[in-house]
Amino acid sequence: MNVNILGIPMDLGAGRRGVDMGASALRNAHLAARLRDLGHTVRDLGDVDVALPETLDKHASAGLVFLDPILEACRVTAERLAALPEDVFPVTLGGDHSVSMGTVTGNALRGNPAGTRTGLIWVDAHTDYNTPESSPSGNIHGMPVAHLTGRGDPALVNLGGGWHLNPEDIVMIGIRSVDARERELLREAGIQAYTMKEVDQLGITRITEEALERLADVPRLHVSFDADALDPTVAPGVGTPVPGGLTYREGHLLMELLSESGRVNSLDIVEVNPVLDTRNQTAEVMVGMAASLLGQRIL
Repeated sequence: MNVNILGIPMDLGAGRRGVDMGASALRNAHLAARLRDLGHTVRDLGDVDVALPETLDKHASAGLVFLDPILEACRVTAERLAALPEDVFPVTLGGDHSVSMGTVTGNALRGNPAGTRTGLIWVDAHTDYNTPESSPSGNIHGMPVAHLTGRGDPALVNLGGGWHLNPEDIVMIGIRSVDARERELLREAGIQAYTMKEVDQLGITRITEEALERLADVPRLHVSFDADALDPTVAPGVGTPVPGGLTYREGHLLMELLSESGRVNSLDIVEVNPVLDTRNQTAEVMVGMAASLLGQRIL
């Protein structure tokens, strides 16, 4: 498989600094080498240029903090991914989770300027389904899924030139922290979200099977994996840790089962924060998750 790595060192959508170093941390954890060892051809495309928060006035435009530079970085990300050949498997490295507005859009537009129907498997402690009106903070990393489905700021909503995710084509796994109004919006949209209660009750195998069945007719699948989906004991280097997350083995089993389906076309790894990490532990764990999705097996 031809794997292309693209970094988006975005540190504009969150409230805590450090995730702009996430892409470097993942590279330093030997991501490319791990994937080459699995037999893939790997090309690193470098990073998208993203403005530094220190160089900007921190003001909210239309209720959104750093709207313009986030929009620009996501626009460039989408364009670069859309221009890749269809046989490429993109691995995009955040940065905060606002990058997914660019990554999901770009992968949907690849090979089809009108956009291809795409399923999103959102592995995260948070649903990130706030809108500018519902968000308590105005931080855009809590809003990307809403914007991808056409709800929110017009400029961010129109990144795909009219293409949007269908809410029924989204499956969320590992959820355990949701704002009150966000919960209402999620129910209105009809998005399938498996909280940690369902993970405990049903197990990762059944959840993955149900997710793949729900998305059976969707031609493309994108996995967006936020490091805070994992329990903080496994992945401490995240900006918004929430106790009670996925275990190390649950994370790997999810990736292994998705890999065996042969249906995933692209991957995000986001919200790795080396400033808050211990000896690059979180980056190393997330490189392992990527390797499992791309074919690594125990035997």
